[in-house]
Amino acid sequence: MPVRGARPLPTKLKAVRNTLRKGRANMHEPEVTVEIPRCPAHLGAEAKREWRRVSVDLVGYGLLTKIDRAALALYCEAWGRWVEAEKALRTYGVMIKAPSGFPMQSPYLAIANKAMEQMRAMLCEFGMSP
Repeated sequence: MPVRGARPLPTKLKAVRNTLRKGRANMHEPEVTVEIPRCPAHLGAEAKREWRRVSVDLVGYGLLTKIDRAALALYCEAWGRWVEAEKALRTYGVMIKAPSGFPMQSPYLAIANKAMEQMRAMLCEFGMSP
């Protein structure tokens, strides 16, 4: 049966957000070592830059462990796609001419929008939303 309501937040994330109330900490949370996982080799250059940028901050807040490697890779790959699509949109524009001669929406706009959705979802996983 699915759980209703908001998912529980890790105690460290509550502390970072300054929403941790006295006596509400989860005493049964597993202890994990905060560290920057190894960056996957398959990430593109822009994704690797984002990995280096964001991983330092996440470790500084105590929110990144070795097990978070895949989730961070998903976020960084979506970031790389978004940057690439935005560059193409600046080059070709939001509207392009279809082979039939009629104007149509650039496929890069759909790619950029999808990457933004993916980034937003992963940002929430790491508590990086306002």
